[in-house]
Amino acid sequence: MVSCTEAFRASLFHFRNNAESGILPPCEYIEDGLLLVENGRIREIGTFREIGKNLNPGIRLTDYSGRIIMPGFVDCHVHYVQTGMIASHGKDLLDWLHRYTYPEELKFIDKTFCLKTASFFFDELLRNGTTTSLALPTVHEQSVHALFEEAEKRDIRIVSGKILMDRNAPEGLLDSVEQGYRESSRIIEKWHGKGRATCAVIPRFALTSSDRQLDAAASLLKETPGLLFHTHLSENRKEVDSVARHFPWSTSYFDVYDHFGLSGKTSSFAHCIHVSEQDLNRLSDTKSSVVHCPTSNLFLGSGIFDMERMIHHRIKTGLGTDVGAGTSFSMFKTMAEAYKLSQLNGCSLTPSHLFYMATLGGADILGLSDKIGSLEKGKEADFIVVNPSFLPILDNRVRHAGSLEEVLFALMILGDDRVIERCFTAGIDRTPPPFRLSDPDIGQHGTK
Repeated sequence: MVSCTEAFRASLFHFRNNAESGILPPCEYIEDGLLLVENGRIREIGTFREIGKNLNPGIRLTDYSGRIIMPGFVDCHVHYVQTGMIASHGKDLLDWLHRYTYPEELKFIDKTFCLKTASFFFDELLRNGTTTSLALPTVHEQSVHALFEEAEKRDIRIVSGKILMDRNAPEGLLDSVEQGYRESSRIIEKWHGKGRATCAVIPRFALTSSDRQLDAAASLLKETPGLLFHTHLSENRKEVDSVARHFPWSTSYFDVYDHFGLSGKTSSFAHCIHVSEQDLNRLSDTKSSVVHCPTSNLFLGSGIFDMERMIHHRIKTGLGTDVGAGTSFSMFKTMAEAYKLSQLNGCSLTPSHLFYMATLGGADILGLSDKIGSLEKGKEADFIVVNPSFLPILDNRVRHAGSLEEVLFALMILGDDRVIERCFTAGIDRTPPPFRLSDPDIGQHGTK
């Protein structure tokens, strides 16, 4: 008899963690499958016919027939502190930052406000089936602690770290080189590798950090094994021009980070729209990763990300909602917009490729593919139950689909948070309760 804590019956879909397969490893789809979970990890998966007959009669079986169980989504770039200002109009990136983002982030000097925002943020992630995120706080140390504390309550995987900014921002959002290093060190000591937390070194972007601060960021990376590095790169043409003025010695935007030793296989860079062939070659040579944020790029008119060039240069690429310039927490919506933008560039992405980027591919970028991102035996049991029948238009399309690819395509084009029936982290159902407008502060940028 097979002994486990719980068993779940449904169609099962995931990608197998096979580093030899290149950009897109093989997927596995079991139409009538069984997922066994024990002590927060996946014990076994297979067909219901083969595994079900060996189940211990005392095991709890939850029947999700007609639904699809897949790994929880991985959001590789999202600003939790911008949750309250999503859907704020801006002319372009730099205008938007100064008119909305910086004033909003000044509010995170208050720990209570940080905790409240972090709680709402995680509810939205889980409501949309996202079980792991690289989430950006503010320069305030308490904004980072609040995020990790709320993640710990939900036993949810989180990657984060203090934002470093010592110039070109409002006074209340600036630190010094010494303060940034000292506070980052405290955060790393308290949280890195504790439970399901991973720390990252995060200068906001090159414009807001001096040479000395970028050098200090490199020192932090060298001092603690397993840290990640994350920042923005080449999102907006005005931004790129400004970086060139502030770092006249550099040959390109990416060269600034590369010069300070901030590139490499544990480094990821959000946006990367206006990148040169030189930068692409260096991104590839250093095995750095890229995060595509399609809804944000469209919203701010930043430009069209060229996925075909990333594929050509074999650069690992994940997906980010980039809330609050991003317009949705939904990875379905993010995949849909990524597909449309690539269509404009003459590169037709397959739904399999996009679902890989949203699951195992994202986990790989965050150095977590040995722990999450697939339904393989031994992985942490972070998974979602997707119900295509919840939306009549999607249900009708899926019923007429002739292949798995057609089903996946319909899901990413027509799906949203409503088709996420359940969301599990570490084998526990963390699905938020139905939303009720009980807090009068919501709708006022999360403030009174």
